[in-house]
Amino acid sequence: MGRVKRIAILGSTGSIGRQALDLIRALPDELKLVALTGDKNLELLERQIREFQPKMFCSSVKLDNSYGGEFLSVEEMVSHPEVDFVIVATAGKAGLSPTLAALKAGKTVALANKEVLVMAGEIIVHEASLHQTQILPIDSEHSAIWQCLQGEENKPQRLFLTASGGPFYHYSQPQLAEVTPEQALQHPVWKMGRKVTIDSATLMNKGLEVLEAHWLFSFPFDSIEILIHPQSIVHSMVEFMDGSLKAQLSWPDMRLPIQYALSYPQRWPNPELPRLDWNKANSLNFEPVDYDKFPCLKLAVDAGKSGGTYPAALCAADEMAVELFLSHKISFTDIATIVQKTLGQHQNISQPSLEEILAADDWARECATRLCLDHYKQPERPSNLGIER
Repeated sequence: MGRVKRIAILGSTGSIGRQALDLIRALPDELKLVALTGDKNLELLERQIREFQPKMFCSSVKLDNSYGGEFLSVEEMVSHPEVDFVIVATAGKAGLSPTLAALKAGKTVALANKEVLVMAGEIIVHEASLHQTQILPIDSEHSAIWQCLQGEENKPQRLFLTASGGPFYHYSQPQLAEVTPEQALQHPVWKMGRKVTIDSATLMNKGLEVLEAHWLFSFPFDSIEILIHPQSIVHSMVEFMDGSLKAQLSWPDMRLPIQYALSYPQRWPNPELPRLDWNKANSLNFEPVDYDKFPCLKLAVDAGKSGGTYPAALCAADEMAVELFLSHKISFTDIATIVQKTLGQHQNISQPSLEEILAADDWARECATRLCLDHYKQPERPSNLGIER
């Protein structure tokens, strides 16, 4: 057994952050928390700080450090010599700067923040290569692909990302237009944050995962396919040139891919992780994606293929549209409309700098908000705008 890995968690109060802390509690001989950050849930962050007493922490306000912990900026924290491994579990563009700082400092980065690679994949991958450090996936789908590729010398021909389909996959278009935020937040399989849960229901989340897979595995978009798999047991599959398929299967629990990233290249025993009961797993079903019913998926993939600042505009517009939906200001199907119209007005910049990516994010947020105000003058929730085709 090697020395204890010293962990920094960015976004410790979110779903991924809390599950990473569960693993640190369960594996004290392998893992030690030395730094954490939180934002809105200050009460939970204070409890975490009291329990783990990290050497460094960061929050939107200064918290009690009577035990001797040091308040640092996120960039200072991830670059600190006492940090070995950084888990980026924040949401949105907030993960960009810390991820770059960690890579430049030679830290291993375990990435749960989708927007980091979606918005700035080329920049992030270049920095990792330049500083000879690793970006390890935490998403169950990308972890599955990564595990399937271990020991393989030949590049695969196709990657298959699986999706549960969310709670509304078999709804009709009129039914989708009537979906409420309360209904959409009830995912049938995974327990996630509010934004990711809505993205899973629209399948935007799966589109973003296609872009992540493109950058993580240097794989062409046209060779990445999506399959609906309601049981969420097969997390992804890889097809090789001889037609052979490899798949990674496990009970849907995010602690497993988080632990694999933390333990790599080893596997650690952990009795707290659930095991599949094959007497109860009676069937594994797969079906094709309905792109017409869930246009967010195609919008995401098309933005990835177009490149430049389109993915940044996509992420920002989606974030604003999801907020508007959760606030009962637009309908479920209007999320795609807002994103599509925002992308339709975007002036793309190819091979953008980080500053240009952030500027595109700011522009798209303003545009999405303006589009909503232009179309929805009444306080009550409007009817669906319809998707332009």
